[in-house]
Amino acid sequence: MEAKEAEDLEIELLLEALRQRCGFDFQHYSQASLRRRLRHSLLPFNFEHISEAIPRIIHDRTFLDKLIYTLSVTVTELFRDPPFYRKVREKVIPILKTFPFINIWHAGCATGEEVYSMAIILKEEGLLDRARIYATDINGKSLEQAREGIYSIENLRDYTKNYQKAGGKLSLSDYYHSKYDLVRMDPELKENVVFANYNLVTDNVFTEVHLVFCRNVLIYFDRTLQDRVLNLFHDSLVRGGVLCLGTKESIGFSDVSGKFTTLSDHLKIYQKRSQLYYTPSHG
Repeated sequence: MEAKEAEDLEIELLLEALRQRCGFDFQHYSQASLRRRLRHSLLPFNFEHISEAIPRIIHDRTFLDKLIYTLSVTVTELFRDPPFYRKVREKVIPILKTFPFINIWHAGCATGEEVYSMAIILKEEGLLDRARIYATDINGKSLEQAREGIYSIENLRDYTKNYQKAGGKLSLSDYYHSKYDLVRMDPELKENVVFANYNLVTDNVFTEVHLVFCRNVLIYFDRTLQDRVLNLFHDSLVRGGVLCLGTKESIGFSDVSGKFTTLSDHLKIYQKRSQLYYTPSHG
């Protein structure tokens, strides 16, 4: 057996061990991305072969938790990609204002910076009190940080610039308290936030929502899993609800591509079709 074939088999067995041990199914993650992450995760252990990690997955909970964390962690920041948040103010907020109550789902919220960014926009637009935000992730450690809302002060200068470029109406310092080398987000921002563990790969629709954020998550999935997740979002959204993806992601060529209209092609913001937006085809 060639080295690459052997490694492919080892990865397949390792993923099956993860699925059976804790229910996390990484089978349809992008193989190139998964291979990089696995190699990075296992580097400190000096394993000669990837399969040497399988007994640790089965018997060592600490090792298992660290591996899940590394495989599922995503890089994020407050108001990351400011033009996107500016477009949310311009295009999405007016749509949300037409609903008496708003449910927002941050799918793959990671350590929560995206959640607090949106909460700040909702507060500035007078919508925070009538919004419920569901912040979900597969990664329990990341969720705990999101729930605490405590971040390093070292990135604050960049966050402040992002906020200003995103159309912030006040000062970012109005929304956090700093102490030593940490900042804690204003607790008011998370009063209407529900943090929950949720697996996009295996779980189903859990509520009806008006806005879905899933930015820079689908890039780690293969085509089959992307289609499943996009159908999940479509089924979760109300008619006229909005889906926001990452700039390198798209609904193009997916099962749901004809079920949305495009609010911003460049920034990947889509609106679920309703009778108001649907134009029947003529055959």
